[in-house]
Amino acid sequence: MTAPQPSGPTTSHPLEGALSGVRVVDFSQIAAGPLCTMLLADMGADVVKIEPPGGDISRTLGPNFAGGESTTFLSLNRNKRSVVLDLKSEQGLMDAHNLIATADILVESFRPGVAARLGIGYAQARALNAKLIYCSVSAYGQSEPGKPGVDGVLQAVSGLMSITGFDGQPPTKLQAPVVDMVTGYHATIAILAALLKRGTGAVPSHLDVSLYASALLLQQVPLTEFLISGELPRRSGSGAPYATPNEAYETADGFIMVAAYQQEHWRKLCRVIGRPELADDQRFVTLPKRMENREELTRELGLTFRSNDSSAWLHILETADIVCGPIANYVHLQTSQRFAAARIVASVDHPRAGALEMPGFAIGGPALAVRMPPPTLGEHNELLRESNAHFAGPESQ
Repeated sequence: MTAPQPSGPTTSHPLEGALSGVRVVDFSQIAAGPLCTMLLADMGADVVKIEPPGGDISRTLGPNFAGGESTTFLSLNRNKRSVVLDLKSEQGLMDAHNLIATADILVESFRPGVAARLGIGYAQARALNAKLIYCSVSAYGQSEPGKPGVDGVLQAVSGLMSITGFDGQPPTKLQAPVVDMVTGYHATIAILAALLKRGTGAVPSHLDVSLYASALLLQQVPLTEFLISGELPRRSGSGAPYATPNEAYETADGFIMVAAYQQEHWRKLCRVIGRPELADDQRFVTLPKRMENREELTRELGLTFRSNDSSAWLHILETADIVCGPIANYVHLQTSQRFAAARIVASVDHPRAGALEMPGFAIGGPALAVRMPPPTLGEHNELLRESNAHFAGPESQ
């Protein structure tokens, strides 16, 4: 059985069908691993999602549900087929081995050591399929057996929370699961590179992708600065730690973000907001001076920006070619012309949740059309009953 194709015309995209003919067996759950396998599926890979009898844990995560289906699960599992296997049973393990034997890629997100105990670890899987690309996604990497972790905890232990929020106030967690997301992208990059290397005849060894390493790499600039200087970064809220003005300012009816830290832009900003004297104020005359006196500068600019509403200021600043933008919530985002022009939203009908809209595969072009809705639990168990030799593993030969 081949994966279903889109029912209507697909959106033109340079990567459409790039991974057609590639099979992925997906033993991952919740977010990072499923994001990786969804991206592979978006590019045309046939992803068989293996779920335990109770389903992927993300099927239970709220607070939002649509037709009884978790929106968390729906957001990370389009274009996949779901098969339920009990890996602790003899039949379940045999079925898993049959699928592994026909796969190009295996992705798993068990705690280190668990996959091997279940009979689908790296060595066991490669014994079944010598050309298999095997990717493990875990909290801290395969060197810390049994150590669990989730996005929020990894934001904490990686130092990310220590640089987020305002100085002197409690650490702040980014509400988007940014560590899970960047880990999913890193796993995808590693797998695509492994496919390319395999094409040369050299199959890469075990791909070990961790939330911890991904969270550190997410902090490339501030972590490099610390490793060189030894100085801890200060939390500065919406302000960039390297330059000002480059932060959010309150207006008469909301907030706007303004980035005018280059010297010529700084002087232009002072002129167009009617505060030319600030440009030559000895507290603010150079970028180092502005950083040294950031609180005073923010207070001075705030007094001015609060005198008019956001739309008026944005018009003034954009006309002067000063980098700026509104601080949008999701309602503002959804109704903006820019959001529509980005063509990032993908739509699909789900048998239980109904019509779904979500950010689609819009990497390198507009969102691809969705071939299949996120699967219901065990929706494609017929894969296990196929007698086609394409699915036959060593146990059935």
